Amino acid sequence: MSHPSPDASLSPAPKVAVVIAVLDEAANIASVGAELKAAFAAAPPECRPWEVVFVDDGSSDATAAEIARLQAGEPAFRLLRHDRRCGKTAALRTGIAAARAPWIATMDGDGQNDPVDVVRMLALGLAAGAPAPLVAGIRTRRHDPLSRLIATRIANRFRRAVLKDSCPDTGCGMKAFRREDFLLLPGFEGMHRFFPALFQLYGHPLVCTPVSHRARRAGVSKYTNLGRALVGIADLLGVIWLRARTRRPGAVREEGPTA
Repeated sequence: MSHPSPDASLSPAPKVAVVIAVLDEAANIASVGAELKAAFAAAPPECRPWEVVFVDDGSSDATAAEIARLQAGEPAFRLLRHDRRCGKTAALRTGIAAARAPWIATMDGDGQNDPVDVVRMLALGLAAGAPAPLVAGIRTRRHDPLSRLIATRIANRFRRAVLKDSCPDTGCGMKAFRREDFLLLPGFEGMHRFFPALFQLYGHPLVCTPVSHRARRAGVSKYTNLGRALVGIADLLGVIWLRARTRRPGAVREEGPTA
C-alpha cells in the first residue's frame, strides 16, 4: 500500500503531530478531539503549531463522518482512510508517513488516553539530547477488565525476560519519537507492541514516563486476550530474529578524495 506524502504546500508546518489509528470509534471521536484541542491550547511553544492525523482503518460506522465534523472547526485535524482493515501498525505507518511534523506522538482513539500526557511526552522528547529517544508512556493505574490486566501482566513479564527492553508497559499506545527514526525501522504488523526493543536496536535511548489511563467511554475493544497472545508470540519470535540479523555500524563518516 502506498502512503500519502506530507504536503509541503500546507502552512505553517507543524512542529509536532499526533497520529491516531481508529476502527469503529464514532462514539469517542468528538470527546477525543475536544480534549486534544484543549491540551494543545495550553501546550508550550515548542509543541505548537500542531496537527492530529486520524487514520480510519476501514471502519464500518460513522467514524469518518465524526472526524470530518472535527475538521470543520479545526484545520489541524486531518483524516486518512484505508479502504479495508489493514491493522493498527499499518494505520499508524500511514499516518506517520503522511505527518508533516518532525516529532510524532501516538495515542488510542477510544478515550482511554489523556491528551495532556501526549503533549508532555512530546515536550520530553523535544528537550532530550542526541540521539533522540523513544518516550514511552507507562500506565500507572489501568482501568481495564481483570482478565485483560492479568493477561497483559503475564505478556509484559515474558517479553521483558526475553527482549530485556527495560519497558514495563510496552502495550501502552502512547509513544513519542522522531518521525525519521520511525521510518527507518523495519515494518511489520504488530510492531507497535515492540517499539522499545526496536528503537533500542537502532541506538535510541528509552525514556519511560507515567501516564494516566481511563475506562473506555463507549464502544468495545477490537482485541481478545487469546487473539493478542497468539499473534504476540509470532511477533516476538520475529523481533528476536530481527535483533539477531541486524548489524548497525557504530559510526559512519564521509571522507573526501585523498591528494
